[in-house]
Amino acid sequence: MMKLSQFGPGALVAAAFIGPGTVVTASLAGAEFGYALLWALMLSTVICAVLQEMASRIGVITGNGLGENIRSQMTTPWLRVLFFTLIIAAIVVGNSVYQGGNLSGATLGAQEVLGQVPLLSDWFAQGWPLVFGVLAAAILWQGKAKFIEYALITLVLLMSLAFIGTFLLTDPNWLGVADSLLRWRWPSDGIITVIALVGTTVVPYNLFLHSASVANKWSGDDGVKQARLDTFISIPLGGLISMAILATAASAFFAQGIVIESAGDLAVALAPLFGDSAKYLMALGLCAAGISSATTAPLASAYALCGIMGWKQSLTGFAFRAIWATILVLGVVISSLDLSPIKVIWFAQVANGILLPVIVGFIWWLCNQSTMGHMKNSIVGNAFAAIIMLTSIVLSWKSLHHVWLSVTG
Repeated sequence: MMKLSQFGPGALVAAAFIGPGTVVTASLAGAEFGYALLWALMLSTVICAVLQEMASRIGVITGNGLGENIRSQMTTPWLRVLFFTLIIAAIVVGNSVYQGGNLSGATLGAQEVLGQVPLLSDWFAQGWPLVFGVLAAAILWQGKAKFIEYALITLVLLMSLAFIGTFLLTDPNWLGVADSLLRWRWPSDGIITVIALVGTTVVPYNLFLHSASVANKWSGDDGVKQARLDTFISIPLGGLISMAILATAASAFFAQGIVIESAGDLAVALAPLFGDSAKYLMALGLCAAGISSATTAPLASAYALCGIMGWKQSLTGFAFRAIWATILVLGVVISSLDLSPIKVIWFAQVANGILLPVIVGFIWWLCNQSTMGHMKNSIVGNAFAAIIMLTSIVLSWKSLHHVWLSVTG
């Protein structure tokens, strides 16, 4: 049985994908469609777990993260340029603009929990993004993987308590929950929401974060076993948290026909229905989600860029720190000034839409190479990979089509 000290990389991934974006997406899905789309989150959690397991296996067996493997395996110049461009656009640029949303989400939660405290409300009315940016920087600056892992494990456990606790307070319809998980239904106007739920769980930069983290932690056959156990405990826990958020919104608002537009609305609207406890738990979870994503997004960007550039992937290295610090600073500025760089976000969405099937294809290919030895994909593993590859292509096409329609009107 694994000890707590042996967990970590999987928790980083769970902490990364349960951010303010996931809270908003799951909340809106529950408020609009009730429990009907819980199956989509369950499916996306399975896809995420299988994909992250393959990425972590690559890290353990090769001793390198995805970025380094791309650099060593992609010897054709145009392929290198393609991967380099997509990683810069989707992960580095994308995380820079999304970082503002992470910090804004943490700020919303903090304002709901502490906004009525006179000194805090006066001093930090516009200063919460800076406070959380400094907190994320302090966690990363320690330069110790175990410290970062423990900090994020704590945040994941806090989110579990907050979101699952809120769900239980809303007196859910357990038969409705079970029915949604067992009988999959696709509302005619729910396709974009399904895509969003999968897209907020299966995130390209988490593959870089996971593979690099396990490469520095485990090795050999025993390492693969430990990485699998870590993955298959942490990722389902993250999925359970996401489903609790969706089910909370379904229990609280769908039956009453209450419309919400943001995660902040969700916390405020819970109070008159289920009391202040539900409101504060939801706000606390949102704050923890923002902090966790604000920490992991810069970390993943540093791993990805250092790996593909051939720079040292040391937590205390100058280039590594410069990358995550730059993304943190940009996020603080975007959140503090309430900016909305629409064109940059659109650019990052397009790049992410293209990167997902490309990186899934690379992972699938690498997991069948001789370098993986007897840890190559099995027939069952390849069957799962083929389904995930097809799903990623459909998801990518639908996402790009949606972005195109939003731009062209």
